[in-house]
Amino acid sequence: MARDQGRQQIASNRKARHDYTIEDVFEAGIMLSGTEVKALRAGRASLTDGFVSIDGGEAWLEGVHIAEYSQGTWTNHAPRRKRKLLLHREEIDRLDSRIREKGLTVVPLSLYFLDGRAKVEIALARGKREWDKRQALRERQDNLEARRAMRRKEEM
Repeated sequence: MARDQGRQQIASNRKARHDYTIEDVFEAGIMLSGTEVKALRAGRASLTDGFVSIDGGEAWLEGVHIAEYSQGTWTNHAPRRKRKLLLHREEIDRLDSRIREKGLTVVPLSLYFLDGRAKVEIALARGKREWDKRQALRERQDNLEARRAMRRKEEM
């Protein structure tokens, strides 16, 4: 059987980009069981409440929901279990030292298959305050209105 090529998006966390200011992005592999991989291939995952914790020098992905595989039996996985992330030691140490700073956390941005292997894009992020979110929305709206006005002016 031919191996999948390229990047196949499974799930993305759009809310994370709204709630956090992204400072640094990492790509990590994930240790999954067989039924989790099959459920991901069916596109059944949610990153909404996900976060990364570092315990004992290992990175763990928590709060991510991967629905049970419908064809699975008693060997099916728990939907919200902790999943180990596969990162280099230097990356884990760098994340651990940065997390200890006040206001920084690590959140998952997207889950995808890259050449047949499950990967997660995680980001070191700083939480936005409510007025930051409103300001970002206002800027986006202003840019959209400016582009519309320019387009209308070109049509005339």
